Amino acid sequence: MSGLIKNGELFDDPFTDATGSPEIPDGPVIVSLEQWKAHRDALIARGKPLGIKLRSDQSPEAIADDLAHFNVIALEFPKFRDGRAYSYARILRERLGYAKELRAVGEVLLEQLHFMMRCGFDAFVIQDPDPLGAYRKAAADYTVWYQPTGDGRPTAMALRRRKTG
Repeated sequence: MSGLIKNGELFDDPFTDATGSPEIPDGPVIVSLEQWKAHRDALIARGKPLGIKLRSDQSPEAIADDLAHFNVIALEFPKFRDGRAYSYARILRERLGYAKELRAVGEVLLEQLHFMMRCGFDAFVIQDPDPLGAYRKAAADYTVWYQPTGDGRPTAMALRRRKTG
């Protein structure tokens, strides 16, 4: 079973993943980069919530000028050894200023969940019989961080300064 986890809660996904489909269904959809390029104007004209899924070999720079159109950007982890989605998440959040839902899909490993959150992911499709339970267990593993990132959590050094300051 898979589940969409957002803000630490299990959600029914309102989006239909239309990547690879010959036709794009009505309603909120997630499309591929190829579908976006082929049907951009028609997708915008629909006026429905829109998402895009980028494979690990597709840089977010390809959609940089169109970010305002996307309610969701799903970045694919095709296998655990491919970490390009981490870099893409930071590019989207820190360089391109994308502030809407950034979703991790594919091989979302629970032991890497914290790293994904630190890079800017705020939604995860987790493959597990109990996706919410698995998320909560993994999320409780760490509470202190050494490296600063754009997620706003204080580092261990900042926390020490607060205690002594």
